[in-house]
Amino acid sequence: MTVLDAPRQQGSPLRRIPAAMLALLGVLLALILANGLVDTGFFSLGQLRNTLLIAAPLALFAGAQTLCMLTGGIDLSVTMTATAVAYVVGSRAASGDSAFTAIALGFLVALVIGLVNGLAIGVFGVNPLIMTLGMAAIITGVLTVGSQSFLGGATRMPQIVLDLGRGTFLGPLPWNLLVWAVLGVGLVLLLRRTGLGRLVYAVGDNRRAARLAGVQVWRVETAVYVIAALLAAVAGILVGGRSGAVDLQLTASYLLPSVAAAVIGGTSILGGAGGYGGTVLGALILTVLDTMLTRLAVDESLRQLVAGAILLALAWVYVSSTRRGATRRRSSA
Repeated sequence: MTVLDAPRQQGSPLRRIPAAMLALLGVLLALILANGLVDTGFFSLGQLRNTLLIAAPLALFAGAQTLCMLTGGIDLSVTMTATAVAYVVGSRAASGDSAFTAIALGFLVALVIGLVNGLAIGVFGVNPLIMTLGMAAIITGVLTVGSQSFLGGATRMPQIVLDLGRGTFLGPLPWNLLVWAVLGVGLVLLLRRTGLGRLVYAVGDNRRAARLAGVQVWRVETAVYVIAALLAAVAGILVGGRSGAVDLQLTASYLLPSVAAAVIGGTSILGGAGGYGGTVLGALILTVLDTMLTRLAVDESLRQLVAGAILLALAWVYVSSTRRGATRRRSSA
């Protein structure tokens, strides 16, 4: 585990928070203040709602990436899985199926995708990057053909999905925030308090040692990719509920930010180090940054340049903070 997930030290509340986490919190607060300077309307309740509507699906996608990256893998099919689920839910609801049936079929699709990814990676040893990239291409092809045949016709999201995707339950707080909070707490508990969570870190830290210790690595990886697909399914339903319509580009813009949020939050792409707490901050940072660039009406090419530079700077800040924390721990040992 990284310092983001290390046991808290005794002392003042600030001393109990890892330096890397404090650095990320500082960056998030700085971006929030910068947004307020750009437009004072950023602090309005309506803008808070809009920010949370965007942040919740991104944090779920990033949670899926965090799980996969902790085992030393990655899932480049999460956004297409989400789009496929939204397509199934919308098309079945438009065909007259109940909301429960449509959503259940959507989750079944995600379950199958996760199983195929997990078994291919865990049992047959297919590289996660290649497997999930290929899966994304397959899903794209199926949806392209299906939209003209078996998935043809209008898509209509059930009312419950529309409420979850864009409705609020307490003032400006949207329902998707509640969904994110429940799943986020569950993911943190999974990684910190369960045997599967410990095995995820063990496999990512040293796959061969874990196998020699008797860990059935293929089962761990299969479980991870299934959970990742189910998280993507929830995110796809939320995005579909917010937009009210489904197309092939529904969630495409979330792929790279989902990876970036996990990396910014301290999850190692090599596996065995990281946690969801940092990923949440990474998702919030990216959401607030994108909002600021949008309000500044920055050109798309310049926006990519600025976002890339800031992401590199954040990665440097995190690595520097982590190294300083490790140095202090060694000197105090």
